[in-house]
Amino acid sequence: MRANATGRMLYDPKGGSFWFDAGAVCLDFAHTGGEGRYAVFEILHVPADLGEWLAQPPLSVVMTVPVTARELTAAKALRQAIWDAAHARAARRPLPAGAVATINQASAPAPLVPELAADGTTAGWAPPVRAAQALSTLAREMIELLSGPLSGRIRECASDGCPMVFVDSSRPGARRWCAMERCGNRHKLRALRARRATNA
Repeated sequence: MRANATGRMLYDPKGGSFWFDAGAVCLDFAHTGGEGRYAVFEILHVPADLGEWLAQPPLSVVMTVPVTARELTAAKALRQAIWDAAHARAARRPLPAGAVATINQASAPAPLVPELAADGTTAGWAPPVRAAQALSTLAREMIELLSGPLSGRIRECASDGCPMVFVDSSRPGARRWCAMERCGNRHKLRALRARRATNA
């Protein structure tokens, strides 16, 4: 279990991949797919997919009870609520009441319980480990993010047409892009071409 590491490799359906660090695990979770035009990015197709995502660092949640179809449905509802709430906060709009209710509902069950290993140097999650506990942990992280000191640092990527959202936890608070290797580099290339065109 690595509690302070965030970020995931994201894959474009059109090809290519890039590392995206949303700055919070709950926001990483919000980028696992979605509805409508975001359905092409969906990676949580069956309950086992949710278990696989949760098993990756930093949560490293190994289920002792298989994920159910109902838990997958609840996970997607929480994901959408986190997405909606994050975008509302980034735009300085009031949070949607439905998103707030869904996040609160997901946070109600007992969260994951950390457990120190016998050697005293590593930790895991105390069994039984269920998906509902992991969802509660993600929901509680989102509640802390929205109500805490980094709430004003939740931002949408500055690139036109990129809806990715992140929390800027850097000391200067100057992060603008979802990832430098993606939108940041595209912006630099456009700016370079514009300067060359102006000089010509």
